[in-house]
Amino acid sequence: MQNRFVPHMLHGCDYNPDQWLDRPDILAEDIAYMKEAGVNCVSLGIFAWAALEPAEGTYDFGWLGNIIENLHQNGILTILATPSGARPAWMAKRYPEVLRVGPDLVRNEMGDRHNHCYTSPVYREKIYAISRKLSETFGGHPGVILWHLSNEYGGECFCPLCQEEFCRWLEKRYKTLDALNDAWWTRFWSHTYTGWEQVDPPLTRGEHCVQGLKIDWMRFVTDRTVDFMAWEKKAVRDGGSDLPVTANFMGFYDGLNYNKFAPFLDIVSWDSYPRWHDGEQSDADIAAHTAASHDLMRSILPDKPFLLMESTPSCTNWMPVSKVKRPGMHMLSSLQAVAHGSDSVQYFQWRKGRGGSEKFHGAVVSHDRRSDTRVFKDVAAVGKRLAGLEALAGSVQRPQAAVIYDRENDWAIKYTAGPRNQGLHYQETVIRHHRALWQLGIGCDMPDMEGDLSRYKLIAVPMLYMQRAGIAEKLRRFVEGGGVLVGTCFSGLVDESDLCFLSDAPHGLTDVFGLRAEEFGGLYDDERNHILWRDRCHAIIEIIELVRLEGTSALAVFENDFYRGEPALCEHRFGKGKAYYIAGGAQQPLLSELYATLADDLGLERALDAGQDGLPEGVTAQVRYKDGQAFIIAQNYNQAPARVALRTPVRDFETGEEVSLLTLAPYGVRVLTH
Repeated sequence: MQNRFVPHMLHGCDYNPDQWLDRPDILAEDIAYMKEAGVNCVSLGIFAWAALEPAEGTYDFGWLGNIIENLHQNGILTILATPSGARPAWMAKRYPEVLRVGPDLVRNEMGDRHNHCYTSPVYREKIYAISRKLSETFGGHPGVILWHLSNEYGGECFCPLCQEEFCRWLEKRYKTLDALNDAWWTRFWSHTYTGWEQVDPPLTRGEHCVQGLKIDWMRFVTDRTVDFMAWEKKAVRDGGSDLPVTANFMGFYDGLNYNKFAPFLDIVSWDSYPRWHDGEQSDADIAAHTAASHDLMRSILPDKPFLLMESTPSCTNWMPVSKVKRPGMHMLSSLQAVAHGSDSVQYFQWRKGRGGSEKFHGAVVSHDRRSDTRVFKDVAAVGKRLAGLEALAGSVQRPQAAVIYDRENDWAIKYTAGPRNQGLHYQETVIRHHRALWQLGIGCDMPDMEGDLSRYKLIAVPMLYMQRAGIAEKLRRFVEGGGVLVGTCFSGLVDESDLCFLSDAPHGLTDVFGLRAEEFGGLYDDERNHILWRDRCHAIIEIIELVRLEGTSALAVFENDFYRGEPALCEHRFGKGKAYYIAGGAQQPLLSELYATLADDLGLERALDAGQDGLPEGVTAQVRYKDGQAFIIAQNYNQAPARVALRTPVRDFETGEEVSLLTLAPYGVRVLTH
């Protein structure tokens, strides 16, 4: 494949000129303002199907061609979208089968977006036709660099076509009804199936107590969506374009297993909308969650940069309370994405529309049509700064640590009954483990169970409830070979069908951890147990486990109730490596201290050598590498300035200044190198 996606830091936005075709003055103003803001790339056509095909089979690409060419003549590149994210009204009215059916078996009416069935032959025919024509027409244009397939894939359809496809998917997966019944344990409550046609998806008034069914339904929804995306990509390729393709994802969105899209993508992109200044969490808390999201998205294709496809230069309009960014936060949040591997900073959207549900969503240009606003100046400052960071384009992270997050494990934990039906909080647990490394300035991948684990020195597997993809054997080899593994309670309990193992837990790993988990139970939200480790008391929340030691040693024990004296934190040498086990819901202070200790023991590379004092609270750094050069991006998520005394001096990449005492302004960010 010819890859014209040049190594270039992209700065741009979703651009919707189809909403302004009757205003040539505004279209001309857009170009002038884009150049003023340092915009060098836009995403086009994402929601433009009605303008591109105003009547069935009647295509109007002239306006789009004029826009692409005008942008190109002014040095602005185009990421061109297939328009499947929102179908035109004529299609919905003429072909109602393209509209989704909900779990209540009621078909939707025309409206909203993503209201389409991925199985519908009509919808597939229509999106193929227009996507192929777009490819034939614009795939060779020198200003077009990338295909943006659809927009924020998501949702499910329960129409008869999808139900039939689900039955075929199950038959292909299980081959026989006996195998399906065994996998789903349908003997429970006499739910045994004797014909494929008897299997329904999890409907509103249907089956919800067979966890294997619900997990397989989500796998099916993912596979259907991947298949639809592959169909869109085929249309682009059949149209003659060999440009790279991407699809914009949504971080920890739980409706799809994004890792399954990897074989069909050349570049991963995602849409990041943190709730900065939300009043309930500190900005450092929000930054930690956002950092994990960036790393999760980057880890889909871990050896490549990703693209920040959407963010807001101001505020959204769909959060419970939409706060504007404080001074400095736009630059900081934009370069946070770059720090974690993004080669772009892009926004939704360029110009606010006059109507519709997103008319008050943040944009570069507001309804006042001015370029002297605070938001516009903030955007222009990011554009100017990115232009000076061209050397970072194409650079990658090389993490020595990983925290496994597995979407199918997430589904399984969510659907299981007990030990806390008010929430086991798997995602939050994973993010706490990730944060312990992030606040040390240590890079971290977030692969799933299918990922390559051989590249790491340290791996954490919080709440490995479900085991699939040979994960137990992978972890065994990892520790035997000298790696350090951190596991937790509620691990190794079920297989990929959510069937409990008839063995000691954690299944296949008891000798690796040197213990077996005998009993687990939940804690109420306001209930705590405690452990004492290194003269510090740490709270245990939500879940607690009784374990029996088999060759390992307890570093700490529980302090309260009948658990008093029972092992809580254990260390075990296995092969050339070590395995640690936390027998309860650990909070941030315990995890931070544990990972700081392990990082020192392993000599994990930290972005900044801050000595024994380490980085102040709310300050962190990430490193990207290219051609033997390290680019360190230091970030301060505090409203007060921060100072870090460095044992090893660095150089400010942008000014050339040698830095031994690193100073960061409130919400400040600096790019450094050795």
